[in-house]
Amino acid sequence: MAACFSAIDDPRQQGKCEYSQHDILMSAFACMYFQDPSLLHFQIRLEQNQQRNNLKNIFNVQNIPSNNQLRDVLDEIPSEALAPIFKNFHEKLRKHKHLEDYAILPNVLMCTIDGTQYHSSTSVSCSCCLTKEHKAGEITYSHSVLQGAIMHPDKKQVIPVMPEAIKNEDGTKKQDCELNASKRSIANLRAAHPRQKFMICGDGLMSNQPMIEETMAGDMHYLFVAKPGNHKYLVEWLSAYNELPTTEFTDAKGNSHIYTWQNDVPLNGNEKTINVNWFQYQFKNKQGKITKTHSWVTDIEINKSNVIEMTKAGRCRWKIENECFNTLKNQGYHIEHNYGHGNKNLSYNMYLLTLLAFYFHQIFELTDGVYQACRVSFGSKSHLWENFRATIRMLVVDDWAHLMDLLLNPDNYEVTATKNS
Repeated sequence: MAACFSAIDDPRQQGKCEYSQHDILMSAFACMYFQDPSLLHFQIRLEQNQQRNNLKNIFNVQNIPSNNQLRDVLDEIPSEALAPIFKNFHEKLRKHKHLEDYAILPNVLMCTIDGTQYHSSTSVSCSCCLTKEHKAGEITYSHSVLQGAIMHPDKKQVIPVMPEAIKNEDGTKKQDCELNASKRSIANLRAAHPRQKFMICGDGLMSNQPMIEETMAGDMHYLFVAKPGNHKYLVEWLSAYNELPTTEFTDAKGNSHIYTWQNDVPLNGNEKTINVNWFQYQFKNKQGKITKTHSWVTDIEINKSNVIEMTKAGRCRWKIENECFNTLKNQGYHIEHNYGHGNKNLSYNMYLLTLLAFYFHQIFELTDGVYQACRVSFGSKSHLWENFRATIRMLVVDDWAHLMDLLLNPDNYEVTATKNS
C-alpha cells in the first residue's frame, strides 16, 4: 500500500510541503482501517508522550497531519490515481491462487455490480454532486457509485473492484445515471484485467438490450435479473410453449424447489432483438404455496446439470447489499459519515479509502491465519476491532503483526500502559 501511495504523482512544490502525499493518504487510510475518526489525535498524543506512535510503526507515517491539512490535500488528488491499488491486490490474490475458489464457471469470476449512495445533503455540495429538485423547490445534493464486487455463493468474503463514480461532469447538464456508470465500469474492468474472464451479475435495471450488448462486447458473460413486469414480450413468448424444461426436488423440511428454463428466446419484440437464455426459481412451502419466484437472463446455456448452480449464482447477488453495502454503512465503517466534502475529489476519495480498508479486512479474513485466530478468540468482528482500537490508543506496538499477537497472546507480554489523557 505504501508503494502504491508513493507512486501517485504529487504536483505540489515539494520544498514547500510540510506533509508528504504518502503521509496524507496513509493517515486517512489508517483512520478508515481502524474505523476511528479520532485516530490521528490519539497518535499525536502518543508521540508527545513517548516520541513513538502507531501511525509510524504500522503505516510508516513520518509526519502526522491535522484533519484540515489532510482534507485539503486529499481534495486535490485525482480519484483515478487510486485505481491501480485495487488491481494490484486483485493480482496478488490471483497469483497466490486465492481467487480459484471464487470461479463461478471454469476460469470465470462473477462480478456483481450495483449502485449505492454515500452522501446526501440539502446544504453541502460540490460541482460533482448529483442534484434532485423537489416540488417545494428544495434541492438535494448527493454522491453515488456503481460498485462491483467479486463473489461466490459459498464464500462469505466479497472482493471489491474499483468503483465507478456516478457524478456530474463539468459542462454537462444531463444527470449521470447508474446505467451509464455500468457501461463505464465494464470497460474499466476489462482494461484493468484483460486476461480474466468475468460474468457480470446485476439487477433488473441491467437486463436490457444495450446493457447486454455492452457486456458481451467486453467479452464477458452476463447474469441479470429479469422481472416479468419488465419483460412482457419475453413472458408472452415463454407462455406459448406447451411445456418448459423443469426440475424439482423436495428438501428435508418438505419444501419444494422448482427450476424452470428455456434457451434461445427473444428478449423483446424489437426487429433486431437479441436472444437470451431464461431461467426461473420458485420456492413452494410444504403447504403447497409458492412464496418466492426469481428469474434471470444469461448468455450461458441452461440445462438440468447447471440450473441449480446458476440459480445460486443469481441469488448470490444479494451479497453486494448484505456483505458489502450494509457492512460499509452499518458495521463500523461509517461510509455515509461526512468527513469533509471538499470542492473536487475529497468526498469520493474518502469513500475509496474506506473501501480499501474494507478490502484489506476481507483479505485478512480470507488469507491471514493469525487474524482468523483473533476473530475466533474475540467472538465477533466488532468486538475484535474495539480491542484493536483500545490497544493502539494506549500502547505503541512494533507493527501490525505485533498488535495481533498482543491481542491473541496477552500473557506473553509485560504491558505498560501509556497515560494518554
